[in-house]
Amino acid sequence: MTNLQTLDRLVGTWQISGGAEGTVTYEWMEGGHFLIQRVHLSRNGQEVKGIELIGHLKPFGESASKDIRSRYYDTLGNTFDYVYELDGDSLVIWAGDKGSSSYFKGTFSSDGNSNAGSWHYPGGGGYESTMTRVSQEGGMGIG
Repeated sequence: MTNLQTLDRLVGTWQISGGAEGTVTYEWMEGGHFLIQRVHLSRNGQEVKGIELIGHLKPFGESASKDIRSRYYDTLGNTFDYVYELDGDSLVIWAGDKGSSSYFKGTFSSDGNSNAGSWHYPGGGGYESTMTRVSQEGGMGIG
């Protein structure tokens, strides 16, 4: 099972630039079993706010999922599912299932205060995205 605590390095507020502009904030839900992302972005002149709950799925009577999964909801009425992978300084966010042709791949800087990468979509679409840490509040102190 992928350790959810590896995502602690996302906790805080980040300034987003590139194909989308705005801020995202990650914080732990009480208990430490889920990470909450709050999104306020503008892309192609359209403003969107959203919330994402990130963690291991654990349906009634079953074991927790191996992958870190999420569900995102936004003010445009969208719901998107993702799988998160963090290996060293490389962050991959798969749209839908792991191995999808739609995904984000970025790399953290050596100090962990920025992540630069790109969203990739089928047919060559996508856009570059950089997030730069504004604050680090809300972490569990796990590196």
